[in-house]
Amino acid sequence: MSVNSNLLETLMKYTIKHSPKFVLHLNDHLYNLVNVSIENSPVPVNEPTTRGGVYFSEKFAHKMKGSTEDLNVVPLLTKKMLGPNTEFGELKISCQIEFTGKFVSVDIFTNLTNSLQTPNSIELSMIIVKLELV
Repeated sequence: MSVNSNLLETLMKYTIKHSPKFVLHLNDHLYNLVNVSIENSPVPVNEPTTRGGVYFSEKFAHKMKGSTEDLNVVPLLTKKMLGPNTEFGELKISCQIEFTGKFVSVDIFTNLTNSLQTPNSIELSMIIVKLELV
């Protein structure tokens, strides 16, 4: 995992205090994400392992949740979901935060682990795999 721990910690704290605007980039379209949360939580493995021969999992992961009310995203998520299929892609999410005294753009790359659709929105559960300052 290519994550600057200082940047990640700042992102987590800034998200709690300021609720920045998060945007999901998918197939040349932009989707606003709301109710975004980021936390470090345990993963149900006893030691770092390759899961299903597809992706690597540590004992703890930086998890991100967010919802979009644009249900046009639903059919685009099929090939992005981790699970029985071995061909999945990363989701790119961007935001702006204050980091080291100035506002910067951050690209967050995630793997989609779960989604929950309601009549008005879809909630995405993801694991952060990489952060990039833009």
